[in-house]
Amino acid sequence: MKRRSIFLAIVLVQRAVPLAAQQLAPQYAAVASPLAPPPPPVGSATALAPSHGSFRGTVVHYGKWLTAAGAVALTVFAANENQQSQRQWNALLTICRSSQDACQLAPDGTYIRRDAEALYQLSRAHASRANQWLFAAQATLFATTALFIIDLNPGGGGPDNIPYPSEMRVGSVNGGAGVEMRLAF
Repeated sequence: MKRRSIFLAIVLVQRAVPLAAQQLAPQYAAVASPLAPPPPPVGSATALAPSHGSFRGTVVHYGKWLTAAGAVALTVFAANENQQSQRQWNALLTICRSSQDACQLAPDGTYIRRDAEALYQLSRAHASRANQWLFAAQATLFATTALFIIDLNPGGGGPDNIPYPSEMRVGSVNGGAGVEMRLAF
């Protein structure tokens, strides 16, 4: 109980007092973007407002949570299919352990007993569906990760707290490759 109280106190103190790295240093604010207005004070309503005012920003902001929920749901479906596969497999093992000739194979590789073959095919079908659900969950998780990254930087211009923003271009020069880099001082 005492550890929980200490942990709660630490969390509350951290929420109330932002760390130094969480604040934009004033000497870098003007250098990072001379034409941009100064950032709002930390803790103000505009500083905490999400930057997803456009339709695209709203879709990205809420879509990331929708795809995250989808990844969780697809993983649950995969787990259920895997459990069904395990049940069918365990039933097949029970048949095979009942007698020595219960799980003999025919020349074509199938079980001679129809019930054993049916359990084997059901187990394989459930395992295949579990793999398909897991693949879909991984693809959805990949999309969720992309949406989280896009939502971190909706303008695409990079963070404002870099003291010397740069621009890099790659192109062809006299039949070869060239790289140009500009630093704003």
